[in-house]
Amino acid sequence: MAPAEIAESELLLQTFERRFLAARVLRSFPWQSLEEKLKASSDSKLLLHLLQKTARHPLCARYPPSSSYVRRFLSELIRKPSGDAVTLRESTAIIAHGTTGLVTWDAALYLAEWAMQNPATFTHRTVLELGSGAGLTGLAICKACQPRAYIFSDGHSHVLEQLRQNIILNGFSLELDVTIEPEHPTVTVAQLDWDTGTGPQLSAFQPDVVIAADVLYCPDAILSLVGLLKRLSGCRKDQRPPDVYVASTIRNPETPQLFTAQLGQAGISWEAVPPHDRTLFAYEEHWEVVVLKLTL
Repeated sequence: MAPAEIAESELLLQTFERRFLAARVLRSFPWQSLEEKLKASSDSKLLLHLLQKTARHPLCARYPPSSSYVRRFLSELIRKPSGDAVTLRESTAIIAHGTTGLVTWDAALYLAEWAMQNPATFTHRTVLELGSGAGLTGLAICKACQPRAYIFSDGHSHVLEQLRQNIILNGFSLELDVTIEPEHPTVTVAQLDWDTGTGPQLSAFQPDVVIAADVLYCPDAILSLVGLLKRLSGCRKDQRPPDVYVASTIRNPETPQLFTAQLGQAGISWEAVPPHDRTLFAYEEHWEVVVLKLTL
């Protein structure tokens, strides 16, 4: 980056920092300048630097601003690189109603960001998401990657209820009538138990792409997921297995090791997707997140 560009970026970051720490009204921020800078800049870390100057500033750890102010700021910020925002209802508890699917985890953020950097993987294709949770990854893909159809799925009734609310909240219809907004994908929600999902149920999905994020939380879940993937491998009418991407947060090294071992036993090959810069969302920095591409 040229010295003039660096100076311009520093001035923009300084303006955001001062206004954020002073809790100025959001309309007073130089959003248009930021958007123009994001479109023209070759610095892929600009958003990360911006977060460090604002929501992740050391002063915010000592003197936290109101959660509503931070939430509105981040919502506005997300619109700038993607042209749109994803709004979610989540649980304030990590575990609620016996499930962790009511909150968004880092792997879902990471996979969403990877998808937006690789939209061709999903464009004009049918996507099945396993363990959709609050729905952030799928909603980001629906808004930014133009899939033909998107199938959100989960096995917990409370998760599915909140998921439907989030889909509607973001302007998508769960009706199959796509004539109103033809640029939107057909969006459906399915209750899918990984152990009891039948062949006819899986065949009805006909996915071109299957994704999952932060679903490798225990040995039983890993065994169930691998079994489901094996059944999915032969469900397409053209006998072409879907592309599969699984994102996971590495909290315990034994968990991904068990997953890859089970994949090997099932005859499913895998490769790690190259990591990307985390520039869009505020992550928990101490966790490593990886995406595996599976070949069924």
